[in-house]
Amino acid sequence: MYKSDIVSMPEYFDRYISLAADVSILDALYFSLDALENAPINTWFALGDKTYAPEKWTVKDILQHCIDAERIFEYRILSIARGEQQRLLSFDEEAFGVHAQAHLRHIDSLLEEWILVRKSLIKMFETFTDEMLLRQGTAYNGIQYGPLALGYVVAGHQKWHFNILEERYYPLLQTNTH
Repeated sequence: MYKSDIVSMPEYFDRYISLAADVSILDALYFSLDALENAPINTWFALGDKTYAPEKWTVKDILQHCIDAERIFEYRILSIARGEQQRLLSFDEEAFGVHAQAHLRHIDSLLEEWILVRKSLIKMFETFTDEMLLRQGTAYNGIQYGPLALGYVVAGHQKWHFNILEERYYPLLQTNTH
């Protein structure tokens, strides 16, 4: 199934969905897995604990956020695919960030975990029928979405954060020649 098959485009998540490759959902997830497996880890190491502004996340914080968010998306995807009718809970990404203590982790460990989480998500998607992908569930705020849309959200969320790293963090490594 493809992005054009998404029944209900969730407003907040459309910014992520638009960043995902315009290919089948499995291909989008595999492409994003490839980007993880070929991530610029040396650049991430070089950035260390640098941030582009006060109170912003470090690379480790961003990686941990992406892992946590993906696990929550995976729960939502599974719940809806299996016919859950209850509203699905939200999560406070800032509170998660504070309590995750990503600064105690190593970048290579975070990346390894993220790759494993993504492989698990892909394996789950491989088991879904079209009917399961098109089921709709209700978010905590009443918005309707389904597994297909959330799969593209996962791929696009990764791209969103990779773009932020490239645009706002990587320039921190450039030396000032003036």
